[in-house]
Amino acid sequence: MSEKFRADFYQNFIEDDRWKYILEGLGNTIKITFFAVLLGIALGFLVAVIRSTYEKTHKLRLLNLVCRIYLTVIRGTPVVIQLMIIYFVVFGSIRIDKVLASVLAFGFNSGAYVAEIFRSGIMSMDNGQFEAGRSLGFNYRQTMFYIIVPQAFKNVLPALGNEFIVLLKETSVAGYIAVQDLTKGADIIRSRTYSAFMPLMAAAIIYLGMVMIFTYFVEKLERRLRNSDH
Repeated sequence: MSEKFRADFYQNFIEDDRWKYILEGLGNTIKITFFAVLLGIALGFLVAVIRSTYEKTHKLRLLNLVCRIYLTVIRGTPVVIQLMIIYFVVFGSIRIDKVLASVLAFGFNSGAYVAEIFRSGIMSMDNGQFEAGRSLGFNYRQTMFYIIVPQAFKNVLPALGNEFIVLLKETSVAGYIAVQDLTKGADIIRSRTYSAFMPLMAAAIIYLGMVMIFTYFVEKLERRLRNSDH
């Protein structure tokens, strides 16, 4: 068994430097996830503020309509379809970096879910918080950013952590537009060696390791935020 394991390991990773497919794919996966998370947070926060402002004050009616359409379309269609539409349709007539197209697709997709997470956190805050802000002389915008949003962020942090973990795993479909992410790198090795077990298990273990590391840091941040309340 050990001889076969060593032979398979050599064939899949050492021979012809095939380990580079995994390494390059891992780099692209981390890059896509990192920038998609930033885009998702920024977009989701903006949409959440617009929607919660409309629900509380009935202002920004047109922007709220645009946000509702965005949420309905993004949440109602598969992310892989969105990815292919952005690459083959939206940017079909121009040359665009495939990693950038992936960042845009996953960022827009994540933004829709982050928006609802943020909105639920904002809407869960008691109206007394807004009254407290007005008693301090804050207007609506100041009350939202200095009082409501920090508290809402603490409440929704676990849900945000879960969303980012899902995003990390969703990037595995980036290969549909020929991005060499971690999953695609493992599949390239499989196509060269006709051995599926080892490269796919390697990719699965790396994904699991990244999820465990991310979960650890999210839990650590949660504990720090809870301690800051005391």
